[in-house]
Amino acid sequence: MKLKHILITITLLMAGNSLPAQSQKQLFDDGWTFTRNGKSTLVNLPHDWDIYEGPNPKTGATGTGGGWFQGGKGEYRKTFATPKSELVKIHFEGVYQKAEVFVNGKKAGQHAYGYTPFTVDVTPFLVKKGKNELLVKVNNSEQPNCRWYSGSGIYRHVWLQTMPKVHVAENGIYVTTPKVSPQEATVRVEVTVQNESDKPQQAHIEYQKEQQTIDLKAGESRQAVFTFTVQNPKLWSLRDSGITRSYLTVNGVKSSFEYGIRSISFDAEKGFLLNGEAMKINGACMHHDNGILGAMAFDAAEERKVQLMKDAGFNLIRTSHNPPSEAFLRACDQLGMLVIDESFDGWRQSKTPHDYSTLIDSCYEEDIRAMVMRDRNHPCVIAWSIGNEVMERKDIRVITTARQLKQAIMKYDTTRPVTEALCSWDHDWEIYDPHAEVLDIVGYNYMIFKHKSDHQRDPKRIMWQTESYPRDAFRNWAVVNDYPYIIGDIVWTGLDYLGESGIGKYYYEGQEKPGESYVSGGQPEWHGAYCGDVDVTGWRKPISHYREILWANPGHRRIIPDSLYMAVREPDGYKGTIKETSWSVWPTWESWTWPGWEGKDIQVEVYTRQPEVKLFLNDRLVGTKTVDRSTEFKAVFTIPYSPGKLRAEAGGKSVRLATAGVPHHLSITSEENLHFLQYDGQDLAFFILEVRDANGNIVPDAEVPCEVNVKGDAQLLAAASANMKDPEPTTSPKFTTWKGRALIVARTLKKSSKGSFSLKVTSSGLPRCIYNVKK
Repeated sequence: MKLKHILITITLLMAGNSLPAQSQKQLFDDGWTFTRNGKSTLVNLPHDWDIYEGPNPKTGATGTGGGWFQGGKGEYRKTFATPKSELVKIHFEGVYQKAEVFVNGKKAGQHAYGYTPFTVDVTPFLVKKGKNELLVKVNNSEQPNCRWYSGSGIYRHVWLQTMPKVHVAENGIYVTTPKVSPQEATVRVEVTVQNESDKPQQAHIEYQKEQQTIDLKAGESRQAVFTFTVQNPKLWSLRDSGITRSYLTVNGVKSSFEYGIRSISFDAEKGFLLNGEAMKINGACMHHDNGILGAMAFDAAEERKVQLMKDAGFNLIRTSHNPPSEAFLRACDQLGMLVIDESFDGWRQSKTPHDYSTLIDSCYEEDIRAMVMRDRNHPCVIAWSIGNEVMERKDIRVITTARQLKQAIMKYDTTRPVTEALCSWDHDWEIYDPHAEVLDIVGYNYMIFKHKSDHQRDPKRIMWQTESYPRDAFRNWAVVNDYPYIIGDIVWTGLDYLGESGIGKYYYEGQEKPGESYVSGGQPEWHGAYCGDVDVTGWRKPISHYREILWANPGHRRIIPDSLYMAVREPDGYKGTIKETSWSVWPTWESWTWPGWEGKDIQVEVYTRQPEVKLFLNDRLVGTKTVDRSTEFKAVFTIPYSPGKLRAEAGGKSVRLATAGVPHHLSITSEENLHFLQYDGQDLAFFILEVRDANGNIVPDAEVPCEVNVKGDAQLLAAASANMKDPEPTTSPKFTTWKGRALIVARTLKKSSKGSFSLKVTSSGLPRCIYNVKK
């Protein structure tokens, strides 16, 4: 049934997919030998060889879309003893891409798509006693194959799984709630048990004091269903994760899973409701990379990415344009972030020569199954997306493809709507109505201005803008605020990212190659995108603060009518004539340091929901402005620049900017409480380095070459600024600050007790800076 015709309330619980207790799932990330171009090194996963080699516009096979990184081929080897188990499998969360898996010289499996997980049964290839060699060949040499940075290698976790021949199938616990209310929820637990032996077996399943026995033929999988009631359920929401752990047993062996009860509904009249509460979606598109870490999907980096978006006021992330990591979805569950889980960028007509169009016919069912079966139990996921701006949109066969992909999803989950990001690069839009009819929610990429005529033509159509330009923040907030059938806006993008080199750039006329990121030959000076609300160091740009004030209360944050923010527009001509591109915003900074501009006009922007703003320069009132919707909740002051202290006041609050002096020293601060840092070889610590003057002010234009050294129970993983034109590999200890700032990431080493380490940063002309992390 289509959501456009009826109002459906969808309810879901999140279940873990753990194996029984006698089965084991062991992290298999350590001790790999990586070989590339005849050179071998010892690495611990996650690993991305591209980020270590760095960008190079002369040799980077991935091109402008991939950020000028190398791609190519690599091999990973690991030895391990044969486990004492009936079945042994290796689970790969993500390998980019075209992985082939060999055990003791024999091919055990393969997987083409770099963004979906896969499992290889290695049992038949193991020696009875002794050591086994696992070899993973990775082929990312067919370039370009992606329109953004993919990374290369085993960039997500690997797990060694052991289990009996009768066991809970992979992703075999599926939990839904047929009915839910604040007083009572009905929970349905479907357990798939698999018999991988060559003879009939019985499985005895016990859950909630109920027992079921099922007979399994050789090689057969069957389901057992349990239903129970939860009184006064704690609902999952953006303010409260509401996750509960539960257990069941198969043949007397315990298996744990987690769930979180919540309901979602979509309707053209009422909009989007979470647990019956109306909510407007303030969303962000996000690629899978972790900025200066490349594609390496450390749990801590994935959690940080979600937290950055949460702190920026977003309440939804669209995983453009591929399934994310498991750690990312767990973070969204725990932190309270909605997700559109997206499968593919394109379909049968190519965008790049070696993209998914070369795989779709042979792989789409496998890849959709891998995505949906793994992710369907996450309460954060509220929609499946089957594609993005597909090139064959004017070919009538595109409707058949859309139906095939939707049907493939519905085979494994019917509790969520299916969406897709549609677009038009000419005047043809209405001709896509038959395509839109396939979808439960229609995604509009930069096309939401068509909403009125579309609504008149199809009053039951539910819309969200799946991509929008950052500079259109107010216009897009207004249209979502005013029309219930438009349930949200999702900006491109929430976070700066690698690849799509130069998208979102502003530039100075005559100082670099003009035009958009996609001009002929690309933008060789750039290796990343600058269109995010937040840069790769985690600094929120002024557009981020403005967007948060517009949305005010997107369902998961405090109501913020008293929020106040001030920034200064860079004067045109200060460094050159400023030119913008489609995804850019005017360069605006938290800076009152503009040497050489004294006496010339400069614009100060203050964002607030308060009705009046006063601006003071050196404690002298220079202007008062009224603020409301007609001013787009901005107060803009044009005043002659004079060094000193700038202060804005509204609603009893004030914000300040001060003119900075010359660089005097460096400072390091930690992003989080390091008391909770785990010394397990997998945890990360993030540090912000800033250049400050003698009074402690950040020097906003400081570009200081630095070098960092990490000693003790951690090692340097990456250090870099947000400058997407810096060619230095981000994993190098050498970096140059940009806008007075850089990010340093340390990876903990394995230690039985709480560890300690130190960071020492040196630079030419400034005192060294040391940060100690003590036991």
